[in-house]
Amino acid sequence: MLTRRTLIKWGMASAALATLGTTATASTTIASTTGMAATSSSASRSRLILLGTAGGPTPKANRAAPSQAIVVDGHTYLIDAGNGVARQLVKAGIDLNSLESVFLTHHHSDHNADLGNAIFLAWSGPLNHVVDIYAPPPAKQMMEDFTSLNRVDIDIRVEDEGRAPFSEMYRVHEHSEPGVVMEDERVKVTSALVQHPPVTPSFAFRFDTPDRSIVISGDTAPTPALIELAKGADVLVHEVMHVPSLEQLVSTEPQADRLMEHLKASHTSVAQVGSIAEQAGVKTLVLSHFVPGGYPFIEDDVWRQAAQQGFSGEVIVGRDLMEI
Repeated sequence: MLTRRTLIKWGMASAALATLGTTATASTTIASTTGMAATSSSASRSRLILLGTAGGPTPKANRAAPSQAIVVDGHTYLIDAGNGVARQLVKAGIDLNSLESVFLTHHHSDHNADLGNAIFLAWSGPLNHVVDIYAPPPAKQMMEDFTSLNRVDIDIRVEDEGRAPFSEMYRVHEHSEPGVVMEDERVKVTSALVQHPPVTPSFAFRFDTPDRSIVISGDTAPTPALIELAKGADVLVHEVMHVPSLEQLVSTEPQADRLMEHLKASHTSVAQVGSIAEQAGVKTLVLSHFVPGGYPFIEDDVWRQAAQQGFSGEVIVGRDLMEI
């Protein structure tokens, strides 16, 4: 069981680790325009950090797997957990013990490959509380399987380091319908079903915090429900695809025709996204989950100019570890 004595001991250890891990970060502020998340000292209570901005499961040299962190009063809400997300959190200067909840938009490996690892690696360090997971089925079975897969390491650390059983460090809340997913004193999270065939359900999320509203599109073709969810939001983080580059992107794939069919049916082109943002009346449109996200390389201005068409607000071309 997760006892009070264990929590106190972990808390003392975490404080020491936090002091070592954050001294350098706290003394240095890096502007978001460099692609690095700033150590925030502003009056704003919520921070949006793009942890990874690539689309697709294949690792890329220039962009990490898709994920976002929303930090409200020092509590971190993680949206999607692709490969390497725990390291991205650390690179962003986010304390792993601040991880409050994880939200999965859908079950594709670029979004869920490190669902277990995000919590598991935090548990091997400073994490001393339960993390809530909000995800479509079969998230419960996935976490049970992950725990079983890592049983040897878990048992060693429980015995050798006095850690609580890993299975007591997370709670899974499965959901398949749109609506309010979670609400606490810092944030209200609402979901909408989006169109990302053949994966169902697939969700977009809206985070309403004390100072602003942030919408994460997830993977989706143009969907009216997303526009409705994003009505009047301050920030919309939306996936984008550069259709003229798709032929070159899939040219080396043996199943190129089927992959092309999937991409066109289940994603949003950068030429469409400005109209979506304008219809929703959002203030700032942030481009992410880039397809292509690696090869072939596409200049930021190409993405920006295409997305700006039909949109009267600000367009930001996302980069890994950018804070908005």
